[in-house]
Amino acid sequence: MAKNKYAYQGTGKIAKATGKSLKISPKHSVEICREIRGMYLDEAKEYLEDVIQLKRPVPFKRHNKKVGHRRGLKGWPAGRYPKKAASQILDVLENAEANAEYQGMDTEDLKIIHISSHRGFVIRGYIPRAFGRATPFNTPTTHVQVVLGEA
Repeated sequence: MAKNKYAYQGTGKIAKATGKSLKISPKHSVEICREIRGMYLDEAKEYLEDVIQLKRPVPFKRHNKKVGHRRGLKGWPAGRYPKKAASQILDVLENAEANAEYQGMDTEDLKIIHISSHRGFVIRGYIPRAFGRATPFNTPTTHVQVVLGEA
């Protein structure tokens, strides 16, 4: 089995988790990771559950071309509700929480030290068209890394 390399190189008692080749948008995952970086774990999980239920939008600060404004955003107008990406990242966070509990860490006082997303490989696909032609229909994948530490 291949060893996972993390972008975070730190010491101390930490719990890590990774999600490899998730079929979610890399742009959506970048925006979600930027928003929940530095949050406490309970706060981040509650935030992602609100995004899934369309209660709180995620501000799109980097990938914001032609993104509409959303009510409830403070300090930034453009945002969206990336439900699929939020649910996948929530699964990775819960996995990191389980790893922290297995290591004997206090799960009530966990903070997201590092979270990042990177583009994975592209799953190539084609849609057949008329006259023997084909249009590419590709699916991007995303790698997500989470590192939790006690605050």
